[in-house]
Amino acid sequence: MILNELAQGLRPTAKGVEWFEGLSEDDRRKVLHTLVLFCGQARAREDDVPESIARSGIRPTHTPAVMLTKWRFGMAQLPGYELTKSFRLLVALFSIADTRRRTLYCAEGCSHAWHNLPDLPLGADRSASG
Repeated sequence: MILNELAQGLRPTAKGVEWFEGLSEDDRRKVLHTLVLFCGQARAREDDVPESIARSGIRPTHTPAVMLTKWRFGMAQLPGYELTKSFRLLVALFSIADTRRRTLYCAEGCSHAWHNLPDLPLGADRSASG
């Protein structure tokens, strides 16, 4: 749910990064693997990569960005110090692809539970939710 909230802009990226960095390294690797699957399900495209890099805030020369530019998704196997950069990048890619999918295929409504997340009440903070 957290990943979908991040993709839809319902949870601030900074809170997502904070949550991610609070996980064990093994769990962070599992989250990256899940994000790669979500990007595939959302039909991410190679032409989404430049915008993903720009949105993520990481430099195009960082290893995860270079990998994604080559359409390689093995970020979960990178050294631990590359995991947060990989997370930011994959969340951005997922957000771009999922937004396109919701706009093109789900605009009239859909039964995807992850596209029908409740909005936060004004002033609420999703950082407390799991």
